[in-house]
Amino acid sequence: MADQPAISNSKIQTSKRHYDHARREPVRRVLRWLIDNIAWRWLAKIDRIDGLENLPPRGAAILMINHIAFIDPIVVLGNLPRNIVPMAKVEAYNYPVWGIFPWLWDVIPVHRGEADREALTRALAVLNAGEIVLVAPQGTRQPALRSAKEGIAYLAHKSGAPIIPVAIEGTVGFPSISRRRWSQPGVTVRLGKPFRFKPSAGRLPREALKQMTDEAMYRLASILPEHRRGAYGDLSKATSEYVVEG
Repeated sequence: MADQPAISNSKIQTSKRHYDHARREPVRRVLRWLIDNIAWRWLAKIDRIDGLENLPPRGAAILMINHIAFIDPIVVLGNLPRNIVPMAKVEAYNYPVWGIFPWLWDVIPVHRGEADREALTRALAVLNAGEIVLVAPQGTRQPALRSAKEGIAYLAHKSGAPIIPVAIEGTVGFPSISRRRWSQPGVTVRLGKPFRFKPSAGRLPREALKQMTDEAMYRLASILPEHRRGAYGDLSKATSEYVVEG
């Protein structure tokens, strides 16, 4: 795959909160070492990671995941070759023990149930720095996809960054110390082909953002097993009015 250029400053509004990638990387490298060398001994059994060739080696991108279990974002960021900045509900910072991880990693906190402009601004700043943001568009854990929020379409439209659909399976039941769970099939992660939204000037109406979101979600649904597709189960309804490949 050809290298993806970093997004130009002209495509993104300047963030009031500057994102300093270099300052955060030393801590993230330590956390990655802990994940690689310790966490996978008890956090989850990883069976297979497919489609790594679809991850650009550099430049901004948006990872769009289905979210079925607590550890999904950790599984993704811990098994891809580039560091990723997830967006996560603000409550994640308050989890006992686990809450220190989003604080150290500098995960982007999101206030659910509202249009969190601060979270979107921070995510745009990360993309502007040429980094990767991870988004679960359905907003909460569900066994199958449900109607998604328009935030991912907004981020992709404002930044011009490619979206990479990521299908996760097998995380339910982890973390676990049960020998039975560890003897069963483990986690699989599949990265689909990247795509973008066609560039358009000005502010898009809500209806357009909704259609863009649905077009993205059908891309994700197409690489999920049928029982995970949920609201996007009928792939014949998928449109591509706003989507371009790559």
